[in-house]
Amino acid sequence: EPRSAWCCLAWTLVVVTMNSLVFFMNLLLMFVIFTIVLLPTIVVVYFGFQCHSQVLHSAARYCKSILDDNSSSALIILGFVIMSPLIVVAMAIYCSLARRLCLFMCFQPYSRAVYKGVKWGWYEEGGLCSCANGWNTQVKAWV
Repeated sequence: EPRSAWCCLAWTLVVVTMNSLVFFMNLLLMFVIFTIVLLPTIVVVYFGFQCHSQVLHSAARYCKSILDDNSSSALIILGFVIMSPLIVVAMAIYCSLARRLCLFMCFQPYSRAVYKGVKWGWYEEGGLCSCANGWNTQVKAWV
């Protein structure tokens, strides 16, 4: 049966808050994984831009003795070339980790706030954001 207007509003705030927390947890996990995996690209492009004479032209010793404009340009190009495969690797790591941790099972539908007697996802499945019941680990995305 439907909830009253004030009760529906209160439960809506609970569901929205919970879904927002799950969303930001996913976003933080994605940020950490992408930062770690793309660190080589970040470092290479940073040093390329830092030592190029027409960009930042740092006065650091390694810029004067090791890197000239040609090698700085090569570092910038190399950094952008290796970025594409590393983005694919980072996305694969994030997706496999999110699937293994069942992070997307933590989102709750809006019907939890509108109707009385609708059980929460973790209550029905035996744990917080659990995907132990009904989850076949042998199923692949491409099948």
